Amino acid sequence: MPWKYNGQTLKEGREFTGTDGTQYPKVWMRYSADEKKTIGITWEDPPASEAPYDNRFYWGRQTDGTLIPKSLTDVNEVDSDGNAIKDISGNQVVTLGLKSVWVKQTKATANGKLSVHDWYVTRKAEKDVAVPNTVTTYRDAVRTKCAEIETALNNAANLTAFMALFEDERNSDGTLKTIAKINDWPEEI
Repeated sequence: MPWKYNGQTLKEGREFTGTDGTQYPKVWMRYSADEKKTIGITWEDPPASEAPYDNRFYWGRQTDGTLIPKSLTDVNEVDSDGNAIKDISGNQVVTLGLKSVWVKQTKATANGKLSVHDWYVTRKAEKDVAVPNTVTTYRDAVRTKCAEIETALNNAANLTAFMALFEDERNSDGTLKTIAKINDWPEEI
């Protein structure tokens, strides 16, 4: 994360002056590791609290670097006294859990894939013109896959199992072996 010189953080793309008065250009990042070492430019790992994290699954980090996971299930919000927090209409405020959020997203993805071909269904209803088999087969496959993904999301026993649904499986050479469950939709027509 930060490059340091004499205890000061250097900004990439900005020149700086060395302790001996030497002016270093804004392209100092292009220097080799040996040149940086000779000058006294060092790399300092960021504190654990600033390490990157996947915001799909975590709210952030605590000061000690521990990840703060999002809940898999919906959470009824309460105040510090344990009383239900109500919205302006008097309804319980609920923070959707990961399962609800991603089931909703999965339905939206399926809807987007189906909507491209909705005109065939409308034409069938209005003019009694058959929907091509390739279209009905594709639409059935999308609905089936949507149900499979929703089931997998809802059946995840813990955050690790849930996150596994988002991971592609790779061969030893790095090529794709199996696409992540969440992205494994039928090929579009």
